[in-house]
Amino acid sequence: MYMIIGLLIIAIGAFCQSSSYVPINKIKSWSWESYWLVQGVFAWLLFPLLGALLAVPSGESLFALFGANPKASLLTILFGVLWGVGGLTFGLSMRYLGVAMGQSIALGTCSALGAILGPVFTGHAHDLTSSVIIGVVVTLIGIAIIGVAGAMKAGKEMPGQAGHDKGGVKEFNFGKGIAVALLAGFMSACFNIGLSFGEPLTWEATPDIFKSLPATLLVTFGGFLTNAVYCLYQNGKNKTWGDYKQKSLWGHNLVFCALAGLLWYSQFFGLSLGKGFLRDYPTLITFSWCILMALNVVFSNVWGIILKEWKGVSKKTIVVLVIGLAVLIFSTFLPQLI
Repeated sequence: MYMIIGLLIIAIGAFCQSSSYVPINKIKSWSWESYWLVQGVFAWLLFPLLGALLAVPSGESLFALFGANPKASLLTILFGVLWGVGGLTFGLSMRYLGVAMGQSIALGTCSALGAILGPVFTGHAHDLTSSVIIGVVVTLIGIAIIGVAGAMKAGKEMPGQAGHDKGGVKEFNFGKGIAVALLAGFMSACFNIGLSFGEPLTWEATPDIFKSLPATLLVTFGGFLTNAVYCLYQNGKNKTWGDYKQKSLWGHNLVFCALAGLLWYSQFFGLSLGKGFLRDYPTLITFSWCILMALNVVFSNVWGIILKEWKGVSKKTIVVLVIGLAVLIFSTFLPQLI
């Protein structure tokens, strides 16, 4: 029963993350770099801090915890900075390869490397049992199948995009795209590597469901530093400082930035809570990163269906998409079944 509850909580977090771009679309008259920075304050600083405070026993403090574990804290932040680079390069992979191929390669790399390199880097490679490896492979297969469906949609069934080539991707560049997608996937996987280095950053008295939240705060803090530097640079380059001076928009935009940040952070809050219910299932805990990434892909495509992004494609393409989604859902249970 605990296993089902844990997986359900992770699934809810993944659904919230996949929904986080809905409120972003409601933001008015701000450039990308402006609203991305503001929502990042909520997603990567405020809500992670509130979540981390839930892990603090009476009489303890986060600063004392981090100060008592300087090496683990710095490594966790460092991998957060690298994860931030992954988020910034993720969009480039779709620019050069298209959404389907770019997302599939980047998320597939992120899913597999995050699940594998976390234990390897922290000296827990023995946690990578054959069932975990098989689960990772099946997850990759599911993501690849969805990528095929996306390629079928973009390349053969959505013609008439003037000026586009290579399946509707205007700036298609396979060599450059593969390199960027692999880089984005590896850097994004650094989030889970950071969480692995941050495992000592907790207290024995902390409930299991909250144990990884202090480490999550440090990883997202590192990611915030990367994104803040880039967004402020873009503000200067594009001369969009005036966005922050539009007082009449602050109330409206702040609400939707906060909502987007809350929904985004929910995936890692849910991951922590879910892992707390999976303590008796060590294989699933090791595989939990892969589960989260797989469900993120599933719910992202569900939103795509709801928003009619797949409207007009053939039944064959829909069948391929559904098969890919089914494989990903199956992969979340597979390690425990082997």
